[in-house]
Amino acid sequence: MFAISKDFAPPLKLIAPFFKVGVSFYLSAMMALLAFHGSFTYQEMAVAGWIHLFLLGFVMVIIFGAMAQLIPVVLEVGHAIVDLYYVILPLLGIGTIMMVIGFWVEPAMLSYGGVLVLISMIIFATEAFATLKKTEINTLTVKTITISNGYLLLGIITGFVIALGLSGVIAIDVNSMLKAHVYAVLGGFVLLTIMGLSLTLIPMFSLAHGFDETPIKRGFSLVAVGVGIVFIGSIISVLLLQWIGYITTLMGIGFYIYQIYSIYKLTVRKEMDVWAKSMLFGFSSLILSVILGVIYLFGATTPWLHASVWFFMLGFIGFLITGHLYKIVPFLVWFERFSPLVGKEKVPMLHEMYPKNQASMMFWYSFFGTLFGGVGLLFENDFLFKSGASFLIVGAIFLSLSMSKMLRYGK
Repeated sequence: MFAISKDFAPPLKLIAPFFKVGVSFYLSAMMALLAFHGSFTYQEMAVAGWIHLFLLGFVMVIIFGAMAQLIPVVLEVGHAIVDLYYVILPLLGIGTIMMVIGFWVEPAMLSYGGVLVLISMIIFATEAFATLKKTEINTLTVKTITISNGYLLLGIITGFVIALGLSGVIAIDVNSMLKAHVYAVLGGFVLLTIMGLSLTLIPMFSLAHGFDETPIKRGFSLVAVGVGIVFIGSIISVLLLQWIGYITTLMGIGFYIYQIYSIYKLTVRKEMDVWAKSMLFGFSSLILSVILGVIYLFGATTPWLHASVWFFMLGFIGFLITGHLYKIVPFLVWFERFSPLVGKEKVPMLHEMYPKNQASMMFWYSFFGTLFGGVGLLFENDFLFKSGASFLIVGAIFLSLSMSKMLRYGK
């Protein structure tokens, strides 16, 4: 990231709204948790609404904003049509709100919101593929962008079909299509994107060098193949294929975790700042999620699955994103406002550009909120679950305050 040319870097005014909107959606999602209980089913429309609020409003918006900056870094070329990102955010944001309203209040809104989300993601994927055609680099991260965007298209197409089914436009087997949709988006796009970008961001921020990339290459291939097998098995309702896909995906995640461990052993920077603590808890949550998921697959009750998904979404995805925001946003602000002043006057260091006390409060409230919420789901205990939600709300407030302060730095 630090080698990126200003000729390739999008302006901060393009990227900053993604982070502002994403963090706002995150706060909204945490507040909405208070309306839920420690026991539920994934077939509930309200639960589906919350999942889309979190995944589309927070995860996708932040990833799209980060990718707007990181794609030129990884590919070493400028965007094909960078101004499309000005269109992607309002379409995705408004579409997400309409879909959540559709799940919570008026099902007819699902189709309209789904169309907006579909258009925004097609634009994102098309622009990404057009930019990929300009590069001659063929690293694992480049392959990640290619394959994960392919799964993104599969995920949003199946999601749109589900929206049409739920709103009564067409008749489909919602359960089979839902499994394919979730696996394509969570495993095919989100997980593969995180795996690819981890290979760039984590070594850079931890100052780790000279590690063997064999585990991540094997892990990436296994996850990509495993997701595809589950997707096909779900569409045609063949349980054996789905099991083969689950096992293949879990093996891939195992290689990925080992790769992160091998990078950690080479880490030069040992300071436990908010980023390092977030990475530690995030990957611990991933391991816990896998363990809980395996126990469920071998016959445990549904709460084990609920807890597994909770730690994957809130613990792993949530902490990897929020932790990296405290590294990425200060750099973007520094690059925009202070890099032209290097050699002319004193400029701030990156670690001076985020509010450490607010970041620490964000981490610890979110840490305990995730733990309490996960245990509450596992034992179907409303008090623990709502206690966790309350902690997460406070953590989200501190994240919002931190984001506002980081983006204003130097103005």
